[in-house]
Amino acid sequence: MRLSPRLLYATPASIGSKSSLTEARALLPPLQLYRRILRVHRRKLQPEMRILGDSYVKSEFKAHKNVENPLHIIGFLTEWQLYAQKLEGDSWAGEKLDKAKLDKMSDQQLGQLYELMNTIKGMNGDGDGQGNENQ
Repeated sequence: MRLSPRLLYATPASIGSKSSLTEARALLPPLQLYRRILRVHRRKLQPEMRILGDSYVKSEFKAHKNVENPLHIIGFLTEWQLYAQKLEGDSWAGEKLDKAKLDKMSDQQLGQLYELMNTIKGMNGDGDGQGNENQ
């Protein structure tokens, strides 16, 4: 993820978007953000959830390592920074996903989200982890 200094301080006005960037003023560089998220996981998540969360964060940052589209980079870093802020403030518990964000997701992203949901349900004993709760 190649990030120019200009992008680190992007605001909605500077890139012409009124998305969730209003909540994240100055974006952290990718490595700092990655470390921050792992530290928050260490402090806030239970061991089982931490393993799941850490592996997911690692795979996502690795998958986006060579992205060059500035808007994609800003969106990626913004969402992860908001995630870290929510975990730090405990405002994430019981929160539902925004319908607008769900509508913007690709089929692959929705599939990942579904797999994540099933994994979490399986870890919590809320189902068999396969999505077959209603048989």
